[in-house]
Amino acid sequence: MPIKLLFATGPSINTRLLVAVITSVALLITEQRGQQLDFLRATLSFFIEPLRHLVDLPTVLIEQTTESINSYVELKNENGRLRDEQLIHQTRLLKLEALEKENIRLRALLENSFKLGEQVLIAELLAINMAPYEHILVVNKGTRFGVHPQQPVLDANGVVGQVFRALPLSSEIMLITDPNHAIPVQVNRNGLLTIAVGSGQPNRLILPFLPSNADIHPGDLLITSGLGGTFPQGYPVAIVDEFTSQPNKAFASITATPTAKLDRNRELMIVWSNSAPVPLIAKPQAPETAVTEENAHQ
Repeated sequence: MPIKLLFATGPSINTRLLVAVITSVALLITEQRGQQLDFLRATLSFFIEPLRHLVDLPTVLIEQTTESINSYVELKNENGRLRDEQLIHQTRLLKLEALEKENIRLRALLENSFKLGEQVLIAELLAINMAPYEHILVVNKGTRFGVHPQQPVLDANGVVGQVFRALPLSSEIMLITDPNHAIPVQVNRNGLLTIAVGSGQPNRLILPFLPSNADIHPGDLLITSGLGGTFPQGYPVAIVDEFTSQPNKAFASITATPTAKLDRNRELMIVWSNSAPVPLIAKPQAPETAVTEENAHQ
């Protein structure tokens, strides 16, 4: 029966170290003199490479996560900056578009002011009152610029109304759609005379004094007739859009749409029908002499 030792002893640590050194030297010599260890190295690398990737995996994940977070933050900041720039550019484009439209309106007014043949003054809209029974505009020109009541007011497309009340620094203009306003007109096609009355509705006039057999049709252009002395002859007023004969009544039901853009105007033309020059700046009046010639002789 074999005897089992309680404390088995093996080679000492120095012996083991010597064997390891000798083995290493032998492997190095073998590596230098030939290619015998290439197959062994390739085989070992097949098992060691996954371990190396596994060891490097936490570092790689940390680096990729940090890079992704930094990229997300940069993209978010850049996105916010681009949105702010886009909003600024859109606001500038809106301003430029408004200026372009204003330029077009002013050009149209300027061109029409030369075509009218009368002296005109450009006034800017300040306020608007479109109550059911009152259509009044307020402009920034008044008696200081020579404006007076009953002056005709136009835009680039036709008659807007007339000056209702003139104040020193502003004026009130009654639109042709005001129910208290009436304007003598004639049909441009055949010269038929009638009166167009405001309906109290935006962009609608009524022709209440034409019989059912009147020679007027939808699409006819109505122009100022010059009667009454307020509106010079030949200005566009409205276009007939509906003609309804009423057999049981003396007059037909006729409506028309004004040619002027009553709900879109920012600038208007106040017209003088006479050739007398109009002062654009109020001239100070000379003080009256307190002493007459008779008092001077005395």
